[in-house]
Amino acid sequence: MAAGMHIAWFEEIGLGDREQVGGKGGSLGELTRAGIAVPPGYVVRTAAFERFLGTLEQCAPVRAAVTALKSYDLEAITDCSRTLRRRIEEAELPAEVLEELSAAHERLVHQDPEQPVAVRSSATCEDAQEASFAGLQDTYLWVRGVAETARRVRSCWASLYSVESISYRLTHGFSEERVAMAVVVQKMVDAATAGVMFTRSPTTGDRSVVTVEAAWGVGSAVVGGEVTPDRWVLGKITGEISVREISDKQIQHVAAAGGGVASVAVSEERRRLACLSDEELQQLRALARRVERHYGSAQDIEWAIDRQSGTILLLQSRPETVWSVKDAAPLAKPEQDPLLHVMSVFGTRQCR
Repeated sequence: MAAGMHIAWFEEIGLGDREQVGGKGGSLGELTRAGIAVPPGYVVRTAAFERFLGTLEQCAPVRAAVTALKSYDLEAITDCSRTLRRRIEEAELPAEVLEELSAAHERLVHQDPEQPVAVRSSATCEDAQEASFAGLQDTYLWVRGVAETARRVRSCWASLYSVESISYRLTHGFSEERVAMAVVVQKMVDAATAGVMFTRSPTTGDRSVVTVEAAWGVGSAVVGGEVTPDRWVLGKITGEISVREISDKQIQHVAAAGGGVASVAVSEERRRLACLSDEELQQLRALARRVERHYGSAQDIEWAIDRQSGTILLLQSRPETVWSVKDAAPLAKPEQDPLLHVMSVFGTRQCR
């Protein structure tokens, strides 16, 4: 069932659609179409952002205001960011965008207005191999109702003009005309445990292992660095657990009464308990291998375990960048005359 020009459902999209649905949206669609368990949802396409931005720019420039900035002028960037974010957050959605969003939201929550959703930014340049916007834009959890969802969609769009995001684009020379924001809306997972896993060791680059990091509750505590997670290293093929580090997990993120998440203390008896069983670790390892095979490269994966069903759900998979960038770097500086490398090595041997 097609949703319209401003909305796309996960099952309709994949990585090839990143220009329309952003990095996160493309990845979630790709995982869904590969038959991997993902919380269901839809994407507010970049077409909606462009329609909204076009209306704003009839009154005053947005993209041109950013282009005119200098990467070293933090005061000007801060002033511009404050102005643009306020304009975006206070403006109304175009009627046709709001109509499509309302219809999609009703379908997603099955007419249960209390069904919470996560509203997540998905920039077009996010999670690309050459650069990553990951973490620079906003995410909102435990959002309820179509009105609040629409407000948080605007907040995600506004976060494209945060000081950090503007500075990143200016420093890396991104054209403002190439940058747009889609927004992912998906059912919220009430997570008993959540975390991240890497199909290549983030510390050594070892390709033969899967590293899992996890803590109690919603994964925002792990991703945001507010809790020291438990950590395991498993053989990718054998499943042997070579590292088992159980931390003192003092806090966890849970649903807040008025929406969003609250940080609460973990009970004394659970603080030093492993938050994953060995069986769950093996399930995560199998999922990590499956996702890596699908993408054909090392992955950085976010996941959660549903409190009621015990199902492992993937929330995101992006290319691992740290070690892939190191692998891509040349082993030696290029020389105008390639023979100079040979002569240099020969000379070194002669001096031994």
